[in-house]
Amino acid sequence: MQIIDSFYGKMQSMPELKEAMFYEALPEDKVHCFLCPWECKIAPNQGGFCGVRQNIDGKLYSLIYGKVSSMAVDPIEKKPLFHFYPGSKVLSLGTCGCNMRCGHCQNWQIAHVNLAKETSSAQQIELEYVPPEKLIELAKESGSRGIAWTYNEPIIWFEYAYDGAILAKKNNLYTVFVTNGYITPEALDTIGPYLDAFRVDVKGFNSDFYFKLAKIRDFTPVLAAAERAKKKWKMHVEIVTLIIPTMNDDEAQLQGIAHWIAEKLGPETPWHVTRFMPYLEYSHLPPTPVETLEKARQIGLDAGLKFVYIGNLPGHKAENTYCPKCQRLLIERVGYETEIKHVIAGKCEFDGEDLNIRM
Repeated sequence: MQIIDSFYGKMQSMPELKEAMFYEALPEDKVHCFLCPWECKIAPNQGGFCGVRQNIDGKLYSLIYGKVSSMAVDPIEKKPLFHFYPGSKVLSLGTCGCNMRCGHCQNWQIAHVNLAKETSSAQQIELEYVPPEKLIELAKESGSRGIAWTYNEPIIWFEYAYDGAILAKKNNLYTVFVTNGYITPEALDTIGPYLDAFRVDVKGFNSDFYFKLAKIRDFTPVLAAAERAKKKWKMHVEIVTLIIPTMNDDEAQLQGIAHWIAEKLGPETPWHVTRFMPYLEYSHLPPTPVETLEKARQIGLDAGLKFVYIGNLPGHKAENTYCPKCQRLLIERVGYETEIKHVIAGKCEFDGEDLNIRM
């Protein structure tokens, strides 16, 4: 388990199972989970698609409350979030399971685990119990400005993230979901008052692609969640699209994402177009060509977006933040190294342009 050193020796024993939120009982001891758009109908002793919520005697339980697989102190830019407390450190943690099944998942060892089934892969995952109160202590000890639920999908960790986010806000820590956005409005509205940033993967822009990549048939709930987070809950939203050659690098999808961001989230919303590297089911594909990433960035700029970044390509000038008005360099980045040069209170030092940066 990757965890910050100061917490070694402080682990506690695993708690009892946590009854889940967002479910209802059905006849014959079945349950209906409505945390995410899968809306799983789960028979007794079975789990949902996520693999971490299980029907036990007609009640739905989370199998992962407080159970941490990975924890580290990261630069906020690693999420990636470029316009949200740039240069700050964030306590980052993940568990296991996911409500999508992406064939290129970098964290498949934890994301594709099904704890509701007795499998060897599930038994090999090392999980430590970290109560939500300890997150506050860890964040403060490590000099972190906030807490991010990341590494795997935080939506399926809802009960734990919800309790932790409430405590974080009481302790003046910012809160971040690094998410695929596949959540119901009811669940989003419950945690909405306690989340500051919603970093969403918009993987492509048609349902055929989403089904092939992630095994969900309708991707529109992802868009709806991002819009709701921004408009109703005033969260800071940034969008990431991993550009996969031959799959989502066509102009129709890239233009669809760019225009949706501009029209529904606002042209000030950052869009990260990031480089794919061959992995797992897509090991046969080449890395994303630099010219494809630059084409995607130009599509975003042509759609009216003010901030389009190229990711997974350290040293490219499109990692930096430039003023959309005067074009001067304001924040310089190389990988996760960040130098804030000419930003004052979220605005360009030279001409006062609002950069949509929380600081």
